[in-house]
Amino acid sequence: MKNTITGLAAAHMVTDIYMPVLPAILPLLIATNGYSYLAAGLLVTAYNITSSFTQPVVGWLSDSRGLTISVGLSLLVSAVFVALMGVTREYYLIMAFAILAALGHACFHPTALSRVSRLCTNENRGKITSYFVVGGNIGYAIGPILAAVLVWAFGLTGLLLLVIPAIIMVFALKGLLPGGIAGAAEHLQKKTVVPAEGHSKWPFVILMAASVLRAWAVFAAITFLPMYLVSQGYDLVTASAVMTLMLLAGVAGQIAGGRISDIIGRKEFMVFGLAGAIPFFYLFFTSTGILSIIAILLFGFFLWSTFAVAVAMSHELLPQNVGLASGMMLGLAIGFGGLGVAVNGMIADHLSLAAALGIIPVPIAVAVILMALLPYPWKSLRRQKPDQQGAP
Repeated sequence: MKNTITGLAAAHMVTDIYMPVLPAILPLLIATNGYSYLAAGLLVTAYNITSSFTQPVVGWLSDSRGLTISVGLSLLVSAVFVALMGVTREYYLIMAFAILAALGHACFHPTALSRVSRLCTNENRGKITSYFVVGGNIGYAIGPILAAVLVWAFGLTGLLLLVIPAIIMVFALKGLLPGGIAGAAEHLQKKTVVPAEGHSKWPFVILMAASVLRAWAVFAAITFLPMYLVSQGYDLVTASAVMTLMLLAGVAGQIAGGRISDIIGRKEFMVFGLAGAIPFFYLFFTSTGILSIIAILLFGFFLWSTFAVAVAMSHELLPQNVGLASGMMLGLAIGFGGLGVAVNGMIADHLSLAAALGIIPVPIAVAVILMALLPYPWKSLRRQKPDQQGAP
């Protein structure tokens, strides 16, 4: 099982290398091909919409129709069409490549994460899910840097070299996933999944709403914090370095959060993690120097620590529909959360950048309330019941 999880996490890392490449090369596409800002923005919009809305469909087809899509094929499709964006100046071809790359990306996540879920038990679901999710975080961080280096050295045609990591990963998966993972996954699947009360879908809907709010806060922070830091006197390199450190703190938070949620309970950790991010965000605003930097790193640690835990909860709430749950959590929740950034943008335009940042804790606070109300068992309370029953 260890090789299987390692292989899927590594494949997730490579897959997510390709996701941020298009935004990273937009300035060069505009300069080289003469696209307008609107046309360039529509390329990213087409990619994001295709990926976000296709993932739940792929997950549903996997659950209800038994659709199986090769992890390696999904990875390769995404890589090839991102790479091909560097060899044409034709706008509609690049648009088609963006959509096809997004389809590859969308097919990977529900398929791979469903398999990860079937290798988990209630005792290790948080830890194992966090390993898979963190693989994607690392790939997302590598992608823009790798694309920038290749384009700087070889021009846009250098993007063709991006297929190399995908090809290497496809061959590596043959060794890491011997005999195919589907059979192993079914063999290892446990029946100890925490059920939702009855078979109501409302607990999952509440979890989705909290996840959208959390994603809104994440994207707003990533979008506006660098600008705020520059406005406070930091140079662009330092501001970017602070953001990178915050994202790395988030990676550490996800690993820690997955492990801790296995011990103290997922609902307990979600409430604790989300609520814990709020005071550190305000400490960042009200302090200066090293204390301010430490505060924003701790904000990233706590806020990001809840992502993999929420994915694990979705699998426990929809144990018979883990593909759909995966697609919703990694597709729609993130997609709709990203739309919330427009609200911050309007506030920045009409009030100030500081005001736009100042409301970031609001969706987090609402998410805390939703998680506290979510019909999902408190693990700490379940532990107390035997003691209470045995009390004189």
